[in-house]
Amino acid sequence: DPVYEDMLSESRKMITNEKIDAYNEAAVRILNSSSRNSKAKVKVFSVSKLIAQETIMKSADGLHLPESSRDTNAMILMNVYCNKIMKPIDGSCCQPQPPLTLIQKIAFCFFTFSIFGYLIISLIHRNNYRKNKSCTDLESGEEKKPAISTPNVSTLEMLLHCFCKLGLIMTYFYLCDRANLFMKENKFYTHSSFFIPIVYILVLGVFYTENTKEVMITLASRLKCCFPILLYFSQQFLPVYMHIRVLVAAYLFQTGYGHFSYFWIKGDFGVYRVCQVLFRLNFLVVVLCIVMDRPYQFYYFVPLVTVWFMIIYATLAVWPQIVQKKANGSCLWHFGLLLKLICLLTCIYFLSYSQGAFEKIFSFWPLSKCFELNGNVYEWWFRWKLDRYVVFHGMLFAFIYLALQKHQMISEGKGDPLFSNRVSNVLLFISIVSFLTYSIWASSCKNKTECNELHPSVSVVQILAFILIRNIPGYVRSVYSSFFAWFGKISLELFICQYHIWLAADTKGILVLIPGYPMFNVLVSTFIFVCVAHEISQITNDLAQIVVPKDNSTLLKRLLCIAGFFSGLHFFSAMQDQSRH
Repeated sequence: DPVYEDMLSESRKMITNEKIDAYNEAAVRILNSSSRNSKAKVKVFSVSKLIAQETIMKSADGLHLPESSRDTNAMILMNVYCNKIMKPIDGSCCQPQPPLTLIQKIAFCFFTFSIFGYLIISLIHRNNYRKNKSCTDLESGEEKKPAISTPNVSTLEMLLHCFCKLGLIMTYFYLCDRANLFMKENKFYTHSSFFIPIVYILVLGVFYTENTKEVMITLASRLKCCFPILLYFSQQFLPVYMHIRVLVAAYLFQTGYGHFSYFWIKGDFGVYRVCQVLFRLNFLVVVLCIVMDRPYQFYYFVPLVTVWFMIIYATLAVWPQIVQKKANGSCLWHFGLLLKLICLLTCIYFLSYSQGAFEKIFSFWPLSKCFELNGNVYEWWFRWKLDRYVVFHGMLFAFIYLALQKHQMISEGKGDPLFSNRVSNVLLFISIVSFLTYSIWASSCKNKTECNELHPSVSVVQILAFILIRNIPGYVRSVYSSFFAWFGKISLELFICQYHIWLAADTKGILVLIPGYPMFNVLVSTFIFVCVAHEISQITNDLAQIVVPKDNSTLLKRLLCIAGFFSGLHFFSAMQDQSRH
């Protein structure tokens, strides 16, 4: 290793870095020129020299390295020889790139075919369009206009266009979090790095405000759900973690509120509605499971929202179907619906305290293929149990709100308080106290396990408090933030995309696109992340119109094709597992 020549004693002055380099070069040359080692070159741990150059100035005598260099050398050696065997989640150094699975190769071929197919069809349409462009008649000198001024976009072209864009986006996903192309760094929490961006975003949200005539109850919970993406930087800090849990619960509350309201008012329990919702929820995650080689349960939030949607649908669709139109004829139907909700609450309570029964339900094939993680469904049970009551609370709140609205017990006029002045002031005071009380309790949390146990029962307090604070004053209810509303429309895509292209190493680290410039890196990666999430939302909406038609016979054929697709996926997955074993 190099020496620090200025600190060497007189008896060691003959030791120079120039001579050390010459000896090292000679040693490597002799070792690699030996006939015995001609087929296997000797690997020299050259990084030791770089470490010594950084630490030798801390040496006591200029010759012997400080202990810090030994620790760094040992760490690098451990990474070189252990990471490729142990494959730690939070260490990407010195790991070989995982080989492509059969399913990933098929996906790559499919996206490549889509890109080339779209380019060929686009060129053909463009040439045909140019031929039909307006031209000048040589005899009359008048301009002739074609009958059709714009090229027609066929369903096939739109489909290939969507898959073309999706293929490019998935390539970016793979390069960010599977190929060893970009660096990853560990998360590090500080109050300033967390709260300053939050303040900036809140200021932007307040700046982009617009007036609205609609009551904001349906929007209130949704806007809060944009923030979990930002807050994922700081899960090391327990009070912030507890508020993150409330934001996730708010999304699920909105799920219960929104779907209950739709089924109650519209009475539409058709297959088309169910397929549309399931497609929009699951399309991105299914593609990521294929491209990133991850199980469905890895993206736990989508299975959670999907299962709760099916529970809401089953609760309201099962006989007797009670909807608003039927309930207006007799108050007894309202009691029938409350009875259904009580039965749902009883089932939730039973499953939350009976892990064995829960695991038996979700251990049957094919549910086990969807909800198992690392060979069991414990993780799924934990995630479901953490927010087990909040969807029920959302459904109950929707029922009460719609009943009050029907009987004109709330005032929704612009600028008017939601209730009478006295009632509004009392509810507003209670809501503010409840909101602050929950925040104080969350900030005083010391044990994550104990706080998680209380969270399912108390999270609704802050959600309801926020909704009442947001809606009771008429002047607050009459405005909304278009900035937050825009992000609210792509909140699910943001939640899923951050696994791989905003965070990294499957959310264990942070993606580094620009090393050495942390602030600039955050700005660039965030901008790309938001653009990708928005584009995926557009792709999902476009594909939903094509893949899920309104005609029942066509829809049935598409469902059979989708069933065949998943059967093929299961077959290739089984072949892949056999080859691994």
